[in-house]
Amino acid sequence: MIAELIRYSQTADQKIIEIFDQSDKQMPEAEKVFSHVLNAQHIWMKRIIYEHTSYFAWQIHDRKLFERIHLENFLLIVKIFKEVNPEENIMYQNSLGLKYTCKVSDIFVHVVNHSTYHRGQIATLFKSAGIMPPVTDYIILKREGLI
Repeated sequence: MIAELIRYSQTADQKIIEIFDQSDKQMPEAEKVFSHVLNAQHIWMKRIIYEHTSYFAWQIHDRKLFERIHLENFLLIVKIFKEVNPEENIMYQNSLGLKYTCKVSDIFVHVVNHSTYHRGQIATLFKSAGIMPPVTDYIILKREGLI
């Protein structure tokens, strides 16, 4: 199920990126929130493999970089999913320096849930900008055979 949720998040993120690519409207808040989605995916995966991160949580990226960062994230996510035992407990430090331990599978579920939450915010921001947001509901993407 986690593999399918990862594919779902990847597909839904790609739909958001397509809207950014197709629109010339300035949407700084939506870009900020989607940058955060990409950053969080990156940060959590780097925590799993005990590597330093390239981004911080609320770093804002130019929308032209979204596709590249998205691709890098999901290549890393898939690699980690294949190579790391999902039941393995890892120790990590959050941005405040607090230390925690949790299962890799819980991190994957968190990353998908976190991304879904913020895509909902982005959909609202798209609507405010007069843009029809893409459908990113899990069940609809599943029904359409996209995941």
